[in-house]
Amino acid sequence: MSENKNYSQALSTLITVFFFWGFIAASNGVFIPFCKTYFQIDQFQSQLVDFAFYGAYYFGALIMFILSNSSGIDIMNKWGYKNSIIYGLLLSCLGALVMYPAMQGAQPGDSQVFYYVLVALFIVGLGFSLQQSAANPFAISLGDTEKGSHRLNLAGGINSLGTTIGPIVVALILFGSTPKSGPELDDMIASGAISLSTVQMLYLAVGGLFLAAAALFYFSKKLPQGKDDSEFLKAPKAMTALLVMTVLLVGCFYFIFDQYKGEPNNEVILNLTIFSLIAVVGTLLVSNKLAAKDKNNWGAMQYPQLVLGMLAIFTYVGVEVTIQSNLGELLKVNLGDGLNPLGLPSMSDSEIAPLISMYWGGLMIGRWAGAIAVFNPVGKLKTWLYILVPYAAFGVVLFVNSISGFDVSVLYWFALCVAIQIGGFFLGKEKPALTLKIFGFLGIVSVLVGLFSSGQLALFAFLSGGLFCSIMWPSIFALSIHGLGKYTSQGSSFLVMMILGGAIIPPLQGKLADIIGIHSSYWIAVACFVYLAFFAQKVGKILNLK
Repeated sequence: MSENKNYSQALSTLITVFFFWGFIAASNGVFIPFCKTYFQIDQFQSQLVDFAFYGAYYFGALIMFILSNSSGIDIMNKWGYKNSIIYGLLLSCLGALVMYPAMQGAQPGDSQVFYYVLVALFIVGLGFSLQQSAANPFAISLGDTEKGSHRLNLAGGINSLGTTIGPIVVALILFGSTPKSGPELDDMIASGAISLSTVQMLYLAVGGLFLAAAALFYFSKKLPQGKDDSEFLKAPKAMTALLVMTVLLVGCFYFIFDQYKGEPNNEVILNLTIFSLIAVVGTLLVSNKLAAKDKNNWGAMQYPQLVLGMLAIFTYVGVEVTIQSNLGELLKVNLGDGLNPLGLPSMSDSEIAPLISMYWGGLMIGRWAGAIAVFNPVGKLKTWLYILVPYAAFGVVLFVNSISGFDVSVLYWFALCVAIQIGGFFLGKEKPALTLKIFGFLGIVSVLVGLFSSGQLALFAFLSGGLFCSIMWPSIFALSIHGLGKYTSQGSSFLVMMILGGAIIPPLQGKLADIIGIHSSYWIAVACFVYLAFFAQKVGKILNLK
């Protein structure tokens, strides 16, 4: 960093963008089932909201890397982290404004308009990609490097405050403060009482907030430009591998979209989605093998911890997003007796908001606890903070839902899940690899309980996935760039690309849900947590961490 002053003030300004990411991303949990109802699409199509939003992260980071690699100049370093975030906010503002004409004149069941909505979300995501590519290394650089993962946890806690509030605000805007049954919502959509004009106004307001945030960054004197003094290091072989992977992905989803021009074949779509997953995993694993034989021209991808970390970020974002993105359908499905697959009363789009909020609130609970180390507490104070802070965050989730008019009594028992997470923190001893392994194991157990039980137990098991995902991003990020030296910035860019997991895994689960049922489709989440636990074990050995 060329400027290193006023860390506290700079960090407080920086984390405002983390709030926006959380607010919009979590709002998709309410927006997805609404789109399915309004546009009358299947579960796979509804998950294309995630495909557009998170796929943009990949393409945005990839474009920046290709431009930098081709010119030999680090574009983001040329701009500076601060300006990169400003440009990203302006791009997201444009996407939010595009949402207005994209939805103009749409009628219920007009599935073609849904694809215009995806274009607008893609532009918003491109802006987020630029913001996140700059903000994560920026946060790490604002102070002691060893505390970098803790600052990411602090920023993640603010991000999760946005994820907690987002679903509630969007549900109130779309449906009002009074929960409505499925038939009531259908009647209101048919009569025009609920229309896309509400969503248009929401995104105009969001666009205004993006613009205001850009102005805040532009006029902030406390925030340094944040330029890295190191030269840009080319990685032509890594670029070739990523381009091959991109061509395979574009080909897969071209044929998938082509299927929906007529009567879609579920098996063909499932096979194509699985192939897109294989394309990502296969390309990275083959790249890792080739780089092990000859490190020249592979850049950051010559390091096994980085390549395995790319897969871990891909898997982590995928499982975090897919659990909540498909949760609305899990709770909404009516098996014919008025019950959903968990044996609970089926819920409407307007009734699931508190549960989506609680899921994302679980991430806030964990990230607030993970951020404690930033403030350097010691002794018994530190122990008590690890116990009290998670429950304070839990109280915030309950409070936000309560003042919004939702019944929060059903969420009280979630306090037991929070206690399990606190135990995981103590067992992890602030060691990223150990903590990640413990939370990966807890994630496996939680989803298995959700699959093999019913009622409130199953519901809380799925919701606790948010608790166990909470600390994974900073842990994976810190482990993956450990020891990269001059390739750290490039490695960070590769990791941001792998937010792509949120674009691939939710649609895969969505198509599985169309074929085998929404409840059984959650085996996808089990597989994801298994890899994350494996990554923690493997990278611990690679880096010789105790």
